[in-house]
Amino acid sequence: MAFGTIRNVRKVFAASELTSRSSEPVVALDDASFDFDEGELVALLGPSGCGKTTLLRIVAGLIPKTSGSVTIGGHEVTEPLGDYGFVFQQPSLMPWRSVIDNVLFTMEILKRNDRAARERATHLLELVGLSGFLQARPHQLSGGMQQRVALCRALIHQPKLLLMDEPFGALDELTRLEMNDLLLRIRKETGASVLFVTHSISEAIYLSDRVIVFSRRPARVATEIPVALPYPRSQQLRFTPAFTQAERLASIALGVVPATESAA
Repeated sequence: MAFGTIRNVRKVFAASELTSRSSEPVVALDDASFDFDEGELVALLGPSGCGKTTLLRIVAGLIPKTSGSVTIGGHEVTEPLGDYGFVFQQPSLMPWRSVIDNVLFTMEILKRNDRAARERATHLLELVGLSGFLQARPHQLSGGMQQRVALCRALIHQPKLLLMDEPFGALDELTRLEMNDLLLRIRKETGASVLFVTHSISEAIYLSDRVIVFSRRPARVATEIPVALPYPRSQQLRFTPAFTQAERLASIALGVVPATESAA
């Protein structure tokens, strides 16, 4: 049985919900369906603005769907999930808190901020290479370091599901590659299921067990691409024929490369 099931999910935003001056409702998602297994890392790939973030927020229970169903761990999502972590594109750290206190904020909300929580926070920060920055403030960190703190904050309560909304999109290319490798290491250690939103074809292939390709808005699942690349993965993998072929399949699904051109 799948850990997560998304079935025929549709989301229509009424004109009153939109920040634009449009007087017409907007269909963000139209009949999106797929499953994912426990411990699987699934990339949600598609053009900017196609509805990927909307779907992620529906899965988290942060916004209601118009129709369809979302089931996580055998329970239908009708309100915000308790057992998940969410990493946004911007780290959104509290500037007056130290690094370790930012990570522990989730545990304060859950009223579980004890010695065990502090030990886990310290372990996570060591895992992401920030053991020397526990008492630093966010303004003293680079963008990549801040995003590492945000990742630790999302993992501190040991969630079974990690939702990531283009978390590395604002980083420079070198830092982004480093964060890709870091995520794979953390995923291996925690065993969490991961839904990872991106519009980078290369990133989707490198990270995932499977890529769900979405059409332009209103988003529908255009195709699913299994990524049969071995673990552990390293950056050299990007230069192999298997990686190039997977990128080509995703490019065709997105309409970036015509199928006839790819065949040639």
